Amino acid sequence: MPIEVEIVTPRRQLFAGQVDMITLPGTAGQMGILRNHAPLLTTLDIGEIVLHHPGGGEEYIAVTGGVVEVRPNKVIVLARSAERADEIDIERARAALQRAQDSIINRPPEERKPVELALQRSRLRLKVAERRRRQSSGGGGSAFASES
Repeated sequence: MPIEVEIVTPRRQLFAGQVDMITLPGTAGQMGILRNHAPLLTTLDIGEIVLHHPGGGEEYIAVTGGVVEVRPNKVIVLARSAERADEIDIERARAALQRAQDSIINRPPEERKPVELALQRSRLRLKVAERRRRQSSGGGGSAFASES
């Protein structure tokens, strides 16, 4: 039986629909949510949300943190930001990754945290975009990612 899922950011509603399962990057680790899950309120880390659709298709959403509320028949994700894979400009994401890698080299340890987060976000965006590219070339279902 499917579970209702709603994913929103401060800018827009990114997804609303039913899925068989949703996999989330919780701050305490990955979690999979099915219908009739125990109620839960937790925070999200930077990572991928995977929507497992009936029939086996998967969609991927890059998320950079937020909060998730799980009810037995509904999951509500309030994401800090999220981006669909088809919205990610791979070349721009690669350039951002390169800038972050170059920037971290000369920083003292106490100034590295923001750059490390930028590196993590850039790697995530590229990972999600590459999943979409592989699926488009015959690898299976569709892919999602999140806003910048």
